[in-house]
Amino acid sequence: MTRWTACLGVLAGVAAARATASELGEAYAGKAGRIVAAATAEGRAYATLQELTDRIGPRLSGSPGAEAAVRWAVERLKAEGLEARTEPVTVPHWERGEETAALVAPVSQKLVVTALGGSDATPAAGLTAEVVEAASFEELKALGADKVKGKIVLFNKAMPNAAAYGTTHQLRTRGASEAARLGAVASLVRSLGTYSMRNPHTGAMDYEEGVPRIPAGALAAEDAELIHRLLAAGDTVRVQLRLGCRTLPDVPSANVVADLRGREKPQEIVLIGAHLDSWDLATGAIDDGAGVAMVMESLRLLKALGLQPRRTIRGVLFMNEENGLRGGRGYAEAHRGELAQHVAALESDSGGARPLGIRSNTGTEGLALLTQIGALLKDIGADSVRAGEGGADISPMRSGSVPQLGLDVDSTHYFDWHHSPADTLDKIDPKELAQDAATMAVYAYVLADMPQTLPRPAASEAARP
Repeated sequence: MTRWTACLGVLAGVAAARATASELGEAYAGKAGRIVAAATAEGRAYATLQELTDRIGPRLSGSPGAEAAVRWAVERLKAEGLEARTEPVTVPHWERGEETAALVAPVSQKLVVTALGGSDATPAAGLTAEVVEAASFEELKALGADKVKGKIVLFNKAMPNAAAYGTTHQLRTRGASEAARLGAVASLVRSLGTYSMRNPHTGAMDYEEGVPRIPAGALAAEDAELIHRLLAAGDTVRVQLRLGCRTLPDVPSANVVADLRGREKPQEIVLIGAHLDSWDLATGAIDDGAGVAMVMESLRLLKALGLQPRRTIRGVLFMNEENGLRGGRGYAEAHRGELAQHVAALESDSGGARPLGIRSNTGTEGLALLTQIGALLKDIGADSVRAGEGGADISPMRSGSVPQLGLDVDSTHYFDWHHSPADTLDKIDPKELAQDAATMAVYAYVLADMPQTLPRPAASEAARP
């Protein structure tokens, strides 16, 4: 086959997909309209989120709150007439404990700090050391061991917008080991957030095998700026740090799974998911209580409307996304033999602001199909379709070439509150959350009911880490 012939074949395939997709729009416009109307006029997404955040609260893996959330979700889903169950996973159990920090030179002043998830503790009495500053791992290496040994390293790089998280979060996750490699006694990172009122954001960190483990915390942006100014003025800056964290033995927990069984091909599955755990600093309304509410509301809406699709829609509330991804990996492993029958996996883990559309790794033909499904949501502004990744919890299913989709929402303010004590219900607009649930429900229903399925990603894409 010549290159020209191959190109014509691809173009013909795309054209056929677009034609079929146009038929999808005609076939599902009425049902999509019913879903959106029900979600926005009488939906319960916000009430569900309020119950989760106000009555259950923080849900860090291994905590009583996480286990209460599992029981609550199963009870709520069963009450809606859905087939709900738990699937066991073993999760980390880390506790924050007391956390304080203070400048002791050249002035005495309290600093606002929070431990990073998974950090070891300082000595019980704390530690006091001089601070050195770096904005990157390259700057840290340029300082060299002579200037770092025995010091506290402050990784001080501002995060101006949501797009910057992809690079700055490496300072949080790897910073402690990079600093310890040069002899540092502790590591601090400027809080990863796009807005701050001396409000530190936590998040997971990792220790590298074979490198000394040192305590690691996140410092409020304003306090990182203060230290920067003092160092720029030529002062020797000394900080006292006390973190009372504990890593306890792993504990049993569970993913929550609920099925809306298909009428013709129940063995084929469209998965919709979010993570049930949250950080312990707040009630996890945007991360990821909003996603949990969308999944539960999507299943409830379709059940209440009597919309039983051709295939099964499976809702999964994953445990331990924040500090281990054990739920996502556990699900992929437990269902490895049926991943070929998972025709799509859609995740929401970007907050609860207004929906924009969908992103997916399903290729040109798949995006053509998704574009026409998205057109059903144009009236609520959720018709954008773009190439991209699905989400952390469904990523282990890439090994089975499961098409990955992620719900896109307006992320303008997501990192203002993400992983911080301010991640609370008041950051969620009920109308926008209802539109998010409608978007997820429409995509889930059409993907589960349409005659064809999305193209599975190429092996090279599926294997990508």
